[in-house]
Amino acid sequence: MISKSMEKALNQQITLEAYASYLYLSMASWCHREGLEGCAKFMHRQSDEERQHMLRIFYYISQIDGYALAPEVKQPPHEFKSVGKLFEAVYAHEQKVTQSINELIAQSYKEKDHTTHNFLQWYVEEQREEEALMRTILDKIKLIGDSPQSLYFIDMEVEKINKQQESAEPATEG
Repeated sequence: MISKSMEKALNQQITLEAYASYLYLSMASWCHREGLEGCAKFMHRQSDEERQHMLRIFYYISQIDGYALAPEVKQPPHEFKSVGKLFEAVYAHEQKVTQSINELIAQSYKEKDHTTHNFLQWYVEEQREEEALMRTILDKIKLIGDSPQSLYFIDMEVEKINKQQESAEPATEG
């Protein structure tokens, strides 16, 4: 049985993950409009991934006899000054998610909720990977620059990351 305080905290994390999914979906739309198809594809993939993170917590709460709540999600921004600013916003949001996961870990430890503590370890590793990926993209943008002439090269670099992620995904039978 999960404590009410842990249930509430996990439901707040569901909302944070849902917001991330919608934020990245909004960013994908901006990228499409700007002609950055590689970046748009990347943001669509990130949006799908965040939704899966949300559902993982949703199912977990239900499995441990808690009550998972469908999140209310506020409208994310849909205008960005540049692709560099967009990825800076992604990185900042991922850092916010990491902090939230760390707070959940601390709460599970304090409550001696070993089941939730164990469940959250997957998120610790996932957030390390997410932050590292966003830093890599930001480093590439800094090297290339994000002037209008550089956008093509930024988009190509992000498309390379898309292809790496696709090749790392398990094959599905069709």
